[in-house]
Amino acid sequence: MAQIDQDTAELRTRGNWHQLKGKIKKEYGNLTDDDLTYQEGQEEEWYGKLSKKVGRTVDDVKGWIRGLSD
Repeated sequence: MAQIDQDTAELRTRGNWHQLKGKIKKEYGNLTDDDLTYQEGQEEEWYGKLSKKVGRTVDDVKGWIRGLSD
């Protein structure tokens, strides 16, 4: 079930990624465009990098991004 939820969130996120990037940068001004560059197939590494930069767990970051895309 978690994989389905992640895939659904990923699809929603891709649809409005530019808007989400703006929201993410507003909340965490220390994130750069490079930090927010998403490469397909590298989801876990990307979430890990973001979690370190913002000081939250990977699960927190995933949930937060999912919440932004709703």
